[in-house]
Amino acid sequence: MTISLRSYFAFIFSAFIIIFTAVISIVISKESGQNSEEQISASLNEKANQLADQLDYFMWSRYGEITVLSHLDTIQNPQDIEEVSDLVNELKANIPSYSWLGYTDTRGMVRASTDNILLGADISERPVFKNATDKTFIGDVHDAVLLAKLLPNPSGEPLQFVDISSPIYNEEGNFQGVLAAHFSWEWANEVKKSIIKPIQQKEEQLDVFIVSKKDNTVILGPKDMVGKPLHMESVMKAQQGKSHWKLEKWPDGKHYLTGYALADGFLNYPGLEWSVLIRQPEDIAFKSVKDLRNKVILIGFLFAFLFAIIGWFLARMISNPLKQLALTAEKLRNGERVEVPIKEGITDIKILSTSLSELISTLTQTESDLDKMESLAQLDKLTGLPNRLSLEEYLKKKKAEFDENQNPYAILYIDLDGFKSVNDTFGHHHGDVLLQAVANRLKRCIRSHEFVFRLGGDEFVILLETFSEPTQENIKLVANRIIAALNEPFHIEGSMVNIGCSIGCALWPTDDIELYQVVRYADQALYVSKENGKNQLTFYKNTL
Repeated sequence: MTISLRSYFAFIFSAFIIIFTAVISIVISKESGQNSEEQISASLNEKANQLADQLDYFMWSRYGEITVLSHLDTIQNPQDIEEVSDLVNELKANIPSYSWLGYTDTRGMVRASTDNILLGADISERPVFKNATDKTFIGDVHDAVLLAKLLPNPSGEPLQFVDISSPIYNEEGNFQGVLAAHFSWEWANEVKKSIIKPIQQKEEQLDVFIVSKKDNTVILGPKDMVGKPLHMESVMKAQQGKSHWKLEKWPDGKHYLTGYALADGFLNYPGLEWSVLIRQPEDIAFKSVKDLRNKVILIGFLFAFLFAIIGWFLARMISNPLKQLALTAEKLRNGERVEVPIKEGITDIKILSTSLSELISTLTQTESDLDKMESLAQLDKLTGLPNRLSLEEYLKKKKAEFDENQNPYAILYIDLDGFKSVNDTFGHHHGDVLLQAVANRLKRCIRSHEFVFRLGGDEFVILLETFSEPTQENIKLVANRIIAALNEPFHIEGSMVNIGCSIGCALWPTDDIELYQVVRYADQALYVSKENGKNQLTFYKNTL
């Protein structure tokens, strides 16, 4: 069987264009898809970290309240038991998370309690008393026993509590009793709603799990899974202190993208080591990636179809130029950066070669746009500064490039003092404008090759490249310049605003070889600055 030269070239031309476009489309979609999947997965892991931090912060607050309360003179040396009763009732009234607080004597008899519940009862055999006779006790989530029928329960659901209790000693060091507290597990639902609900309005089918270290029991999650053990690799990794994400098969047989983190304590609060998991069905999590890939491939094949039609009509006139175009396409497929030649002389061939060149430019531009999307994901939308994700990527890069002979870095962890009052007084718009002004002043306080990162809220991190032998003095110069700059009044839309800042500093690799640990050390030093009066710099090694 023979075919005409026109048909032969039209067939060859069409096949070439389809293969050529498919190769470029698949390569671009694969690269862009992988980058997008990494960003989506990292975002889910960040949400798990946020929830773990919120859980630890809440528990730290309650831990601190009970510890401070147990050291008050009214508790240690009660002259009037009514004063103790008034004190615990006042705490419960102001912090609704507390379901019950009680003050016992050395035998475990309740002498004062909120709403007089269990007053006079013997709780000496309860863990909240037995485990708190020599140190502060923190109990994991458990069902109510003595309080189940005594506390109001409008929902009818089984009541669950978390316990914190602290021993009470007088000035002579003699054991006086125990200050015990039960607070409702409902607060964890409120924390979950505050973080996850806004996200669920944008993203579908997000589920949150909090898993107890004891028997891997689900203590917060979908109703059909609460109280059941959850044995999964993501739980095991979280309990090992790892924070990441994983595409994992769950007990229902479905695959979910799972972000995991460990609530391992905050400051002096030791933590109950709850594992926090946030999952989303695989097809929902990566829907945008699939749509992007399909769009890139569709554009490629549309162009392929267009050129196939053109080739049918121009086959006779382009047999020789087509050979040169094929050679060029082969080079492109091999990764060489070459331009498609524009053939002059024959109008139709010129149009064809020009259109092919535009196709390459369009696909290349698509890849460039995807790269820009990745860059934007690492910038804070409000201030334009690099964000937390950008900091993580930078720290990974620096650790990979670590050289014992390189200059060390000073990591400054900055938190604004008085920012909340600006938001409360003038509104969030003024707060946003203030954060933009703060970002500009911080950039002016450092050298051009150094970086300022905004972690969120009013927290910033600055990476300073120090001399080969860093001294506190040259770091203090920069810190004092920052404090002075932020102490200058800000003029925000006709209003004068005054704020300050507290700064914590840690050195890498002097304080630790792990960059992430050095950032945590700087954060710890920051809180010492706040406790010591704010508007000052504290070095981590001075906190040891």
